Amino acid sequence: MRAASECAKRRSQYNQYREGRQNESGVKDIQEAVAQLSADDLASFRSWFEDFDATIWDEQFEDDVKAGRLDALANRALADFRAGRYEEL
Repeated sequence: MRAASECAKRRSQYNQYREGRQNESGVKDIQEAVAQLSADDLASFRSWFEDFDATIWDEQFEDDVKAGRLDALANRALADFRAGRYEEL
């Protein structure tokens, strides 16, 4: 389980991104910096970014669930299941 402070830090980073604080030149700077990383540093960055990206995705999914944005989809899936419109995996 992630430490609360780490999640809060990532949430803050994501909010800054969403608020448009990351501009095009910032992205280019990041791309250039990543291109200069050693293989070990690139592997470390990749691991960090995968975790960062997963955290953002999880939070967005949770927000969507809480806001009811997935209710219609879930209801449709349940209705299909109850009507026998499904396949065993």
